[in-house]
Amino acid sequence: MLDLNKTNITPAELADLHPSLYTLVDIRDEVSFRYGSIPGAVSMPDLAARAEEGTLDRGTSYVLYCMHGVQSEEQAELLRDLGYDAVSLTGGYGEWMMSSFRTPDGEKQKDVEVSIRKKFHRALFTPFAKAINEYDLIQPGDKIAVCISGGKDSMLMAKLFQELKRHNKFPFELVFLVMDPGYSELNRRVIENNAKMLGVPVTIFESTIFDAVFEVDKNPCYLCARMRRGYLYSQAKALGCNKIALGHHYDDVIETILMGMLWGGQVQTMMPKLHSTNFEGMELIRPMYLIREEDIIRWRDYNGLHFIQCACKFTDTCSSCREDGVSVSKRMETKKLIASLKKINPFVESNIFRSVENVNLSTVIAYKKDGVVHRFTDDYDARGSAGEE
Repeated sequence: MLDLNKTNITPAELADLHPSLYTLVDIRDEVSFRYGSIPGAVSMPDLAARAEEGTLDRGTSYVLYCMHGVQSEEQAELLRDLGYDAVSLTGGYGEWMMSSFRTPDGEKQKDVEVSIRKKFHRALFTPFAKAINEYDLIQPGDKIAVCISGGKDSMLMAKLFQELKRHNKFPFELVFLVMDPGYSELNRRVIENNAKMLGVPVTIFESTIFDAVFEVDKNPCYLCARMRRGYLYSQAKALGCNKIALGHHYDDVIETILMGMLWGGQVQTMMPKLHSTNFEGMELIRPMYLIREEDIIRWRDYNGLHFIQCACKFTDTCSSCREDGVSVSKRMETKKLIASLKKINPFVESNIFRSVENVNLSTVIAYKKDGVVHRFTDDYDARGSAGEE
């Protein structure tokens, strides 16, 4: 049992404790926990309810944390009132992340780059290069704005682009572009520290998007994403770039396909590249298109890296720290659905991906092309018995 005679514990004090002395509990929602957590922590967003039910083990001490230590402090007090031994981690996960930037300059960068070339070459660099070749994403003379949000996906994309540049098979330029749409000071520092530690020379510009969409009631995330895209295109073009690269991966693609069907009533996919309709001469590319998220997570955890989540005013804290709470996203629900289907059919993920490559227009009721709806009845009689089963 912990005998600290206080209600909080700092990241430095936690590091000095033997793991056998306590249970480290992440009380944030499942989405936040998946994006990143303190090593050894268990996810328990329902901790308070379990404590009140008396189902928690009273033979252990609990160290609780959320994003900033707000809700974890309240829940630690609740546990103590119920007779449990519990303290809150001062500053939460955010403060712990900042305390983790202790590796001397250059050492972490070298380890990360070696891991990409060796341990994760087949899982990460091979599908990265395959997507670039298969979808013709890069041409000689391109100047690409690699858009970095601060999360695991975009940071890995930056390192993969640096590795591709090292091969130098044809000339192209890179700009590592970070937009600060109104990050908290903590999240801004995490992005800057990670970029420095990983050897990514970022160019940062600011906008006020978070303030602009904060009071929007209907689809604020959609509006935010559209505005961010526009700002990135505009800044990239001003820097002389002809392409922007985003860090969407294979799992994003199959989840988007399924979400469109289940909640949007449509069959569509997240394309590997798109011409911009509002910025002439600009193109969007997704070179992580064939990389699995589980491999990105393995790379992150193997190297002991920690990144921010969305970091907007809606999810910056985490659902457990906000007064109104945030329901589990549709994307997480879809992710869980795919995982459950995979238990029955191990090929379900690749089948979802391939479904939008194997569309048979002769067997669909209707489809859209360039905004025009085409129905099977349009040429049904002309086709005669060609479509007979």
